[in-house]
Amino acid sequence: MFYIMIAMGGALGALSRYGMTRWINTYWHHHFPFATMLINILGCFLMGVAFVIIGEKMQSLEPYRPLVMVGFLGAFTTFSTFSLEIIALINMEAWLSAVSYLLLSCLLGIAAVAGGIFLARYF
Repeated sequence: MFYIMIAMGGALGALSRYGMTRWINTYWHHHFPFATMLINILGCFLMGVAFVIIGEKMQSLEPYRPLVMVGFLGAFTTFSTFSLEIIALINMEAWLSAVSYLLLSCLLGIAAVAGGIFLARYF
C-alpha cells in the first residue's frame, strides 16, 4: 500500500505541475522561467505546511505522509524536499552541511545538466 500511495501522489503531483506550468505560461510569455519558480516556491510552502500538520498537529494523518509529502510534493517539485532537508540541517545547527548541501546541489546540478547536454550533443 505504501508504494501505491507514493505512485498515486506522484502521478497527481506530476500532472499538477504540468497543468500549472501550462496555465502560467498561457499568461506569462517571457524568457524568465516564472512557472518553474512559482511551482517550486509553492511546493516549498506546501511542504512546510504538510510537515507541521502531518508531523506535529494531526499525527493521525501520518499514514498519508507517503501520499502527500513523498508522492505528490516529491513529483510536484523535488525542490521542496531539498529545501526541507536544508531546514532540517539548519535546525540541527549543522551549518557547514547546510551551506555545502545548498551550494553543491545547485552548482553540481547545473554542471550535470551542462555535462549531459554536452555528452548528448557531441557523442
